[in-house]
Amino acid sequence: MRETDIESLGEQMTRGETTARAVVESSLDAAEKLNHALNAFLQIDRAGALRRVEELDAAADDSRGALAGIPIAIKDNICVRGLQASCGSRILGAYQPPYNATAVERLNAAGAVIIGKTNCDEFAMGSSNENSAFGPVRNPWDTERVPGGSSGGSAAAVAAGIVPVALGSDTGGSVRQPASLCGIVGLKPTYGRISRYGLVAFGSSLDQIGIFGRNARDIGTVLGVIAGRDAHDATTANVPVPDYKSEIERELEGARIGVPRELFGEGLDAEVRASVESAIEAYRELGAEIVDVELPHAKYCIAVYYIIATAEASSNLARFDGVRYGFRAEESPELRAMYRRTRDEGFGAEVKRRIMLGTYVLSSGYYEAYYRKAQQVRTLLKHDFEQAFMQCEAILTPTTPTTAFHLGEKTNDPLSMYLNDIYTCTANLAGIPGISLPCGLSGGGLPIGFQLMGTYWSEPTLLRLAHAYEQAHPFTSHPRVSA
Repeated sequence: MRETDIESLGEQMTRGETTARAVVESSLDAAEKLNHALNAFLQIDRAGALRRVEELDAAADDSRGALAGIPIAIKDNICVRGLQASCGSRILGAYQPPYNATAVERLNAAGAVIIGKTNCDEFAMGSSNENSAFGPVRNPWDTERVPGGSSGGSAAAVAAGIVPVALGSDTGGSVRQPASLCGIVGLKPTYGRISRYGLVAFGSSLDQIGIFGRNARDIGTVLGVIAGRDAHDATTANVPVPDYKSEIERELEGARIGVPRELFGEGLDAEVRASVESAIEAYRELGAEIVDVELPHAKYCIAVYYIIATAEASSNLARFDGVRYGFRAEESPELRAMYRRTRDEGFGAEVKRRIMLGTYVLSSGYYEAYYRKAQQVRTLLKHDFEQAFMQCEAILTPTTPTTAFHLGEKTNDPLSMYLNDIYTCTANLAGIPGISLPCGLSGGGLPIGFQLMGTYWSEPTLLRLAHAYEQAHPFTSHPRVSA
């Protein structure tokens, strides 16, 4: 399945060259075979996936949706009825939600077949996928290295050819960053483009469900299925969903791409810089105009992000107390002790760190100095993007400052780990869309990615720019571990 995209699989099934059952069984076989090496899946649902195929085979041809028979993997913080939603945490463990996320309902309506739930950093908190209570995910390009986080399981599943597409979540770069480190495409949409109903909350003003794929066309196909207003989520916008597949083919000539040169300085690996500069030149050769833009407040983004995100996490994770669902510490003498022991035993170190940071910045005497100030700088950052997009259609930056690093390399240095999100968290703070594309390999054979960000609802533009680059510079390299 490594070389096969959604459109090709659909055409093969239509012509009778393969069947939905054969496609799904191949995906399940690959997931089971490779999971020992990658630890990408926390649950593989062979029985449920094959039941779903039987339902599709029994349906009339004219009722088959845009994703009929396409296997897909879902990050374990997105609710799927009948499957676990552990969020990579012991405190939820094998908890099964009684409902589907809206994105999952729409995938099902389009005929997709969910093959399992993917491993992730605990409650989506991390940049390396080493914070899962069920062990780290390993990068298919080098299993001694991280895949990126927090959606590393979904990224690894796509990169290894197990599934053509997968869902993740992006709070500060958790789709784009692992997409870059795993050599695939990852989209974080505009805030409000995809419903968050059924996505377990980390930072409610930052979280978005995102999409992994091996090309921009597949991303556009899935986005067209799951995007749009949802009565269950008041933060979704009543903005029409365009035909992304038709928009993607529009001419690139005359496009204006902005480059914030201040983001290409200290801390950026030399090989990453060279590859991203080559991508900039590639767009120039394709007929795009390259303009310099400024994002003067981007240098504060890590500080702002980790104040706002931890504050929201502190509030959202208060519900996990051992009373309503998930893990409960036993033999506690009274209720308050049960709360304390449950959270102490159930949460991992990174989640505890962020809860404590968030509680601190929201506490009396510190709220004004930290949380309110961070929200003010967030507004300034939004204004920077508004000014920049008056000069260009999209902004191009590196996705990550380095290629994939070794497992354990940064676990004892949280600040160094947090800096991996320096190029991606700006889009979450501003609420704008971003997409990461592979643009080459390092000397050590590791993928390098670049990021395109656009103004609100500009996903068609980003997909068009991504598709044009892919057509001119296809990424054909394969990871060491693949189906």
